[in-house]
Amino acid sequence: MSPSTSKSKKSASKKPAAEKRSVEEVVAAQQRIQQAQSQNDARAKASKKAKSSKDDKTRKKTAPGPGHEVPTPPMPGKKLAKPGHEKALDLQPLYLAENYRGSGKLEGKTAVITGGDSGIGRAVAVLFAREGANVAILYLNEHDDAKETCRLIEEEGQQSLAISGNVQDPQFCEQAVKQVLKQFGALNVLVNNAAFQQHAADIEDLNTERLDETFRTNIFGYFHMVKAAIPYLQRGDAIVNTGSVTGLSGSKELLDYSATKGAIHAFTKALAQNLMERGIRVNAVAPGPVWTPLNPADKNAEDLREFGADTQMGRPAQPEELAPAYVFLASQVCSSYISGIVLPVTGSVGAS
Repeated sequence: MSPSTSKSKKSASKKPAAEKRSVEEVVAAQQRIQQAQSQNDARAKASKKAKSSKDDKTRKKTAPGPGHEVPTPPMPGKKLAKPGHEKALDLQPLYLAENYRGSGKLEGKTAVITGGDSGIGRAVAVLFAREGANVAILYLNEHDDAKETCRLIEEEGQQSLAISGNVQDPQFCEQAVKQVLKQFGALNVLVNNAAFQQHAADIEDLNTERLDETFRTNIFGYFHMVKAAIPYLQRGDAIVNTGSVTGLSGSKELLDYSATKGAIHAFTKALAQNLMERGIRVNAVAPGPVWTPLNPADKNAEDLREFGADTQMGRPAQPEELAPAYVFLASQVCSSYISGIVLPVTGSVGAS
């Protein structure tokens, strides 16, 4: 047997990472994947001609924001280390939705949001609180971001709770739900939003570790949270999952991420049928490009500057533009006759 054959067999037989890992181990794994892809990108860049920058004068007009101006491309090109801290972004995402007026749509409810420290999760937490809900956020180790999100929830007059941990671990999910119940006495809305994303130009870049990380976070974590929450959800309560436009139309450089988002859409529709007799609604939101720490912790500087420019609206969404969709699907007042849908909020016409 040749040395190369032996090495290939050893590599093929390598087992996925153990299911139960600490937050530090998950962050370290995600940063290893990020660093490996950065090396691949550098090699690819060296073998190609640098793209010419687009002339700002030829840029198409962008869609208006939600009652006020929002940033448009070119976006800042600063890259973040995973898992991505919102505080480290040069251009802070817009999450306050200052033109949105609450009307008690979630009065007296308790919501849990995974990945709730920043980005879409933070914006959803703010509007849920504005609509009268107490909000618990689950996150990895972005403690500064989580603290700020809790402050924002409390500024809306509601109670907050931040829980650090790994949704890949079913025991953590169960413990987190019990902690929420102990503090608030109920659980009415679950928002599955935590995600891992790392681009890859070639399928050859997708090794076992990367596939394992993406699927364990993006789809296994959703299953674990639902199983932990289901015993406590009542008729009229709701689950809202975060899907993606990549789960609708694919993305050539996000093969594994797109696959998990397509799985989330199917999971949403199947779970909606499974829970229909219990009176628990299950829906999903499929965002297009949104300015959150997820993409600056993935893309290179050149791609970041053009982030969202290829949508028909000509720009990325801000988190505050996604949050009302979550309110709509979480509120029995708004969507009592809707279950099993994937709502596209993509910045382009006809995305479905």
